[in-house]
Amino acid sequence: MAEKRSAVGRWSDRLAVEAEPGLTTAQLMLTNHDLKPVEPERRTWGAWNFVGFWIADSFNINTWMISSSMMVNGLSWWQSWLCVWIGYAISGCFICMTGRIGATYHIGFPVASRSSFGIWGSLWPVLNRAAMACIWYGVQAYIGGHCVYLMIRSIWKSWDRNTIHNTFPENSGTTTADFVSFFIFWLCSLPAIWFPVHKIRHLFTVKAYFVPSAAIAFMIWAIVRAGDIGPIIRQPSSKQGSELAWEFVKGIMSSIANFATLIVNDPDFSRFAKKPKDALWSQLFTIPMGFAVTSLIGILVSSCSFSIYGEAVWDPLDLLEKFLDDGNSAERFGVFVISLAFSLAQLGTNIAANSVSAGADLTALLPRYINIRRGGYICAAVGLAMNPWTLLTDNNQFTTYLSAYSVFLSSIAGVMIFDYYTVRKGYLEVKELYDGRKTGPYYFTWGIHWRAYAAYIAGILINVVGFAGAVGREVPIGATYIYNVNFFAGFLVAGAVYWLLCHFFPVPAVSEKWMEVGDEIEDLRVAYDSDSATGSGHGIFVDPMVGKPYKLGADDSKIV
Repeated sequence: MAEKRSAVGRWSDRLAVEAEPGLTTAQLMLTNHDLKPVEPERRTWGAWNFVGFWIADSFNINTWMISSSMMVNGLSWWQSWLCVWIGYAISGCFICMTGRIGATYHIGFPVASRSSFGIWGSLWPVLNRAAMACIWYGVQAYIGGHCVYLMIRSIWKSWDRNTIHNTFPENSGTTTADFVSFFIFWLCSLPAIWFPVHKIRHLFTVKAYFVPSAAIAFMIWAIVRAGDIGPIIRQPSSKQGSELAWEFVKGIMSSIANFATLIVNDPDFSRFAKKPKDALWSQLFTIPMGFAVTSLIGILVSSCSFSIYGEAVWDPLDLLEKFLDDGNSAERFGVFVISLAFSLAQLGTNIAANSVSAGADLTALLPRYINIRRGGYICAAVGLAMNPWTLLTDNNQFTTYLSAYSVFLSSIAGVMIFDYYTVRKGYLEVKELYDGRKTGPYYFTWGIHWRAYAAYIAGILINVVGFAGAVGREVPIGATYIYNVNFFAGFLVAGAVYWLLCHFFPVPAVSEKWMEVGDEIEDLRVAYDSDSATGSGHGIFVDPMVGKPYKLGADDSKIV
């Protein structure tokens, strides 16, 4: 029995990831090398790295098509494009607000959320984000598989889903050729997950040059083939009055909802910034510009497709497939290059928005045995196992689900942002974010912050009735209007409720004036000091405002 137990222990030690020496059992469930604050030598992201990152991320197929649903619902091209500008400009502001936490204290989303949701209470928001990242990884990888399908077919036209024997049921949503192409893309994506986050920036730099160039070439090719920019550009709005206004609002909100996951987890990247300002202006301006340019190219190419084929082809991969069917060898080469660019776009987007995020989140769920690299591979495995093509068989259902999920994320963002900017005024005790003892200022009640969860639930409840209307139930018109602005409703209600609860039931470790102390932290070790490893009673802390010591009462209130 002892031999068996020792063997299990040896395997457990082998599987354990790198962690700081001297950690307690509780701390081993809270930290490892990927969760600890980023040390100066790994802070390698400058302002231009963030510019390249967002240019690379903006050029993807979802962004290309984001205006299509707005135009189908009655907006003109310039109205839908204005929605993209406004929506992503607002998203850029949210990104900078959450990103500043990471850039200042060099901690990721899983650790930053502990100050607001509690040491153990943060696991639920982290699990939410991880689940969403895994789902999106599979969906984006399947779209990337379509790019691979076009690349193979541009070389061998016999690679045709309609002629190759199909081993999948007709109503499955995929074919043998499509699945094999998806699997090839999935397999080729695995090496990119291996590299650490502070080095993966080079992939985004390559993508930032290659993909936009290919997209512009695609646009020029479509305009030349069409002979003009097409009739969609001259098509007026089909909505008037309040209907037009609400469609405009929904267009803005769809842009924000498309960015909800990145709003929450931007600290996972910004923590590698050399300086906090490197993650500010570079993100604030690049995000709306990059996504607006991509959307405009998508609008122009789709308009040209109407002149060529008599119908608007919104999906660029479907349009490339049409070019492939009636093109010569030179055009097939063009399709190959552009499909290669789109596959690189999907790879970069999947790494940035999904595998790194899921890796960081899964690391927080089991830090003793999972790091970002292992978490990224788990995400990839889940993305393959979930059969992502089944989600794409009914686009409306999937879109409704995604819209609903942004409500959960907006509540998380509301609590985090209000906690950092209005309650704590930029002050965090970083070492205490890795403290699993009851005396820690972020332990709250059994490790869970009840104020944060009350606010989180309030932010969800404000949108529940409207969501029922979105899936076909009859609901009051007021609930529909609230749901039309669901991200703002969830964010503001959650944030306001959190601020009020913290005002009437004060929390510890706060500052009475704005005070960010990230640059003053030189000791990045998180292990307990020898004289505090066995503390008892209530924790003793120093008030950053007046320099006086205080302790925590039984109800988490500050006692000077």
